[in-house]
Amino acid sequence: MISLDDLRRIRDEALATIALREAGGSVQVIVGMGTCGIAAGAREVMQAVLDELEKRRLSEVLVSQTGCMGLCAQEPLVEVVDAEGRRVLYKKVDPSRVRQIIVEHVVNGRIIPEWTLNVAEGREDG
Repeated sequence: MISLDDLRRIRDEALATIALREAGGSVQVIVGMGTCGIAAGAREVMQAVLDELEKRRLSEVLVSQTGCMGLCAQEPLVEVVDAEGRRVLYKKVDPSRVRQIIVEHVVNGRIIPEWTLNVAEGREDG
């Protein structure tokens, strides 16, 4: 049987996760969660994003999801939108790449070009 303290702890953890997804921050992380993305591991990527932001106490980052981006061969896709509105799309993201994207791009503002996809031009950067 679960105690009242256990229920409170579960509630607090759930509220912290919700806060990460609804924060009105200056940086946004968007995970592609279409069918192809989910099949390629997007759920694990989303969880890694939430875990890494929570671990680093980055509550000002807005986390959201989107449907299919039409780039199935590059899934899972993660888009980072900075405070100035510049968008960077990362391809073939896995949980280990998430950690590096959060540290390098979200925290330090350094794009990792070898993992990006230039959608506007339909070509890979880097």
